Amino acid sequence: MKSTRQCSRTSCALPAAATLTYVYEDSTVVVGQMAAQAEPHSYDLCADHAERFTAPRGWDVVHIHQDLVDPGPSPDDLDALARAVREAGRPPAPVAPAPPSAPVASEPRRGHLRVVSSEG
Repeated sequence: MKSTRQCSRTSCALPAAATLTYVYEDSTVVVGQMAAQAEPHSYDLCADHAERFTAPRGWDVVHIHQDLVDPGPSPDDLDALARAVREAGRPPAPVAPAPPSAPVASEPRRGHLRVVSSEG
């Protein structure tokens, strides 16, 4: 599937090709393969910005080398898409009826016992 996400850099309209993630515990920045979904604490970068990225002073940068070109959909992507479309087209499962509720205190009980009056 083609990427519809754009580079996170200001005023860059190029399509994203890599994902940048900060690992604060290790003072490390990882630039690697584009994540399948946009994550709130990572940044999508175009190929140019991913190649030229530099980290803050004192931080290490780990570039996971790869071809920063979108290879298009794989057979697994197409299979997952087909399954999702089939699932979305199914009618919803019927809901089982709720069990009858217990009688409220103001309602007379209809059990096998009866009140028999001693008068009479």
